[in-house]
Amino acid sequence: MIIIGEKSITKRMEKFESSSEESHRINEQITIDPIRLIDNEGNMVGVVSLKNGLEKAEELGLDLVEVSPNAKPPVCRIIDYGKFKYAAQKKAAGAKKKQKTIDVKEIKFRPNIDTHDYEVKMRSVKKFLKSGDKVKVTMRFRGREMSHQEIGVRVLEKIRNELASSVKIEQYPKLEGRQMVQIFAPNFSERVVISKTNSSDKDKT
Repeated sequence: MIIIGEKSITKRMEKFESSSEESHRINEQITIDPIRLIDNEGNMVGVVSLKNGLEKAEELGLDLVEVSPNAKPPVCRIIDYGKFKYAAQKKAAGAKKKQKTIDVKEIKFRPNIDTHDYEVKMRSVKKFLKSGDKVKVTMRFRGREMSHQEIGVRVLEKIRNELASSVKIEQYPKLEGRQMVQIFAPNFSERVVISKTNSSDKDKT
């Protein structure tokens, strides 16, 4: 690793390679002379004249790209710029496809919910959380039920206790008009711990 001042060429190159959407000055667009040159194999050549850098790139049929314009002298690299841009855009598109949009799913409960309905709704809650979505649990009070909110609070507490080991609580029960709301989010770190534990158990058998 070659250090220039307090920054390294390696760090600059990592930043350059991750910036697929940025435009860079290439070939005759580069105006600063001299430059610090990195060859097409990633080796540091050192400080050379701009003319020398352009000639080396032309000999190889590649481009001279200014990758760190703020360095003194600016750092330039010999690469196939078209191929680099294509690869970077393809990588960015692939990463975008893998991104999951986190939705907030709402499941409604009633204070006097029976056991069967409770179990059905809890299966839905767990399914959404397992798929990576957040869940908004809404306890709706009707008529005189507003005078006995503690019944609904006990149901919400039961839900919270049942999910405690696998979720993050983003919002504890909060009264909003005639309904009480609590929000759960998947606990991905807990999922990793469980996965590692299961792997260890398999190794022992």
